[in-house]
Amino acid sequence: MMESLLIANRGEIARRIIRTAKTAGIRTIAVNSEADADLPFVKEADEAIAIGPPPARESYLSEARILEAARKTGAAAIHPGYGFLSENAEFAEAVEKAGIIWVGAPPAAIRAMGLKDAAKQLMQAAGVPVTPGYLGPDQSEARLAAEADTIGYPVLIKAVAGGGGKGMRRVDRPQDFAELLASCRREAAAAFGDDRVLIERYITNPRHIEVQVFADRFGNCVHLFERDCSLQRRHQKVIEEAPAPGLDAATRGAICDAAVKAATAVNYVGAGTIEFVADASQGLRPDRIWFMEMNTRLQVEHPVTEAITGEDLVLWQLKVATGEPLPKSQDEIAMKGWAFEARLYAENPGAGYLPSTGRLKHLKLPRTVRVDSGVEQGDEITAFYDPMIAKIIAHGPSREAALSKLAAACASVEVWPVRSNAGLLARIAVDPDFRAARIDTGFLDRHGENLVATEPEETAIDKAATALSKAANEDPWSMLTGFRIAWPDDGRVRVRIDGHLYWGRVRPGPEANAVKIDEKMVLFDAGNAWPIGLPHAGEVEASQGVGDGAILSPMPGLVISVDVAEGDHVAKGDRLLTVEAMKMEHALRAPFDGIVGKLQVSTGVRVSENQWVVSVIKEEA
Repeated sequence: MMESLLIANRGEIARRIIRTAKTAGIRTIAVNSEADADLPFVKEADEAIAIGPPPARESYLSEARILEAARKTGAAAIHPGYGFLSENAEFAEAVEKAGIIWVGAPPAAIRAMGLKDAAKQLMQAAGVPVTPGYLGPDQSEARLAAEADTIGYPVLIKAVAGGGGKGMRRVDRPQDFAELLASCRREAAAAFGDDRVLIERYITNPRHIEVQVFADRFGNCVHLFERDCSLQRRHQKVIEEAPAPGLDAATRGAICDAAVKAATAVNYVGAGTIEFVADASQGLRPDRIWFMEMNTRLQVEHPVTEAITGEDLVLWQLKVATGEPLPKSQDEIAMKGWAFEARLYAENPGAGYLPSTGRLKHLKLPRTVRVDSGVEQGDEITAFYDPMIAKIIAHGPSREAALSKLAAACASVEVWPVRSNAGLLARIAVDPDFRAARIDTGFLDRHGENLVATEPEETAIDKAATALSKAANEDPWSMLTGFRIAWPDDGRVRVRIDGHLYWGRVRPGPEANAVKIDEKMVLFDAGNAWPIGLPHAGEVEASQGVGDGAILSPMPGLVISVDVAEGDHVAKGDRLLTVEAMKMEHALRAPFDGIVGKLQVSTGVRVSENQWVVSVIKEEA
């Protein structure tokens, strides 16, 4: 085993690697940007090196700065985690050339599987079934559109260098192809430096099933069973589970054997994931499952595999990287129970999943299940990196038992003032269709409106009323300065919840979970966080009309395109400009037919939340 290990990553995965390395007696070295200087992974490492300003390209994506940090600290090995440089073949080669152990896939394997079109051609040659589509070199818009017409809509545009759900667009109609192709290419160029794409047939009832593989330098290759990652939003995984529900032994054997065959075809070494798409319209069958891509790194969702196998995959990586054989043979790897992982994100599902940034003044994560988190209370969520707060992992003897544990854990999460998707995760975990495993990658598109809590339920309103009346009775002025408690004889109380007014009832029973944070009362209920208060005298709910035509940026970020000019005529729904933050593009569109008024920003300008960016003047009828 190596003596020291530099982790070329941040946050949750850095802490995860540090934890295993310390149990193996390895000295750990963290690298951090200026924005991350106070995060837990920096403090938990034996040594930490600052490598640059917050933008990833000037810190975590700077090969030169990371290698210099390794040289200064005498690091024997570098673990890239996932994301950033983990699938960068040139960086892997540079690490090895510097005489440092690379805890990752061989550069040749990264190259072979890094471009989706080349990888599919390689898999076809190896006898692994692939999804029908266009992989050709002609990247003209006309040729791509023609190929899409031939394949038949809907189609999926995918960046050939893509990964992590970036550079992917579903297109349902020919008239939308050009706009979505341009958006996909723009995102791919920014994320991967390569705007080439391929076109695939979009499977209308798709299940996303992936197989964890591991190989050593002695020609041994095994699988650690499969994971189902079908619950996604915008191609980003939200909840993963292992094993895949509805997968019989014969189909499991076929898909796992195909995964091992795929890894062997590229002389793989280390941890990797072979991703498949399954047409679940007729159940899961071997002849309706196709290779999508290979991720030549450790996956975000690796904890569910660890839970059902009892293996430490990071420890396996460290052993294989130092030339040891695989810790176990295929016959020695067993599967026990069921596991789920839910990704807790800093986002607001009730406001179109907009990213949420700021300091975590209140953070309470469950203690009944495994939680892998990169932040603690008091830390800040910035707009520079992935918005993940934590991964919540529940394991049980059956799918039902594990899912019940996950539901309770997600419902207990408390986050403020940063918004989170905890309430959404809790609702998914108790949804009848999800519990019955009636799932595919379109699950959230179909169920989203019912799963997102845009308003508090009646029980939450009553909890707010109870909490506020109790607080006011105990000390009517310290918390509720300017408020007067008065309600009808039937026990109803007029309360303000997240800016809206409701009638609630004061009820006896378990105490409502309301916390005072910075002079504001916040009710935590089923994973949701509701700011609550009593209305001022004469207060009425303000209308939320858009008649003034002032368009505000819904989030802090970078203006990456401006699609109109002052004086342009626009129709309702036309895109005006696009703001990017936390790896997410958000198009701002005209609220009604009109004329573009004052443009307050231009491409390349950074904007803050609620900043006025453009106005649309309503045309007179």
